[in-house]
Amino acid sequence: MVKQRELKEHLYGLETILLKGEVRKSEKILNELLAEDFVEYSSTGEIYDKENILKRLPSEDDPGIIMSNFEIKYLSPTSVLTTFKVFIERKQQHSLRSSVWTYNDEKWHMTFHQGTVTD
Repeated sequence: MVKQRELKEHLYGLETILLKGEVRKSEKILNELLAEDFVEYSSTGEIYDKENILKRLPSEDDPGIIMSNFEIKYLSPTSVLTTFKVFIERKQQHSLRSSVWTYNDEKWHMTFHQGTVTD
């Protein structure tokens, strides 16, 4: 198993990639990182699956997201929970985020994501 510090750095990198405007516009990259059974509970209370995300995100403007307080917790040898805070510059809004990443086919895929507005 990968050491926790190395895995934390790797998953931090994947989460950071998903926050970048140019990546959010790339259906190809999103398709590679999101699991087929991906589900998101958005900060607005909407529920999205992978198909919704692949249609919605590429058409959105770059929200300018800054991440902080990134942590991981093993749920199993092949599943990890990531938690962090974000500040969305465009909305001037803070939120808490959590994701579940699953290791499959020698890659990590996001299977779940949730955002909760804090202000």
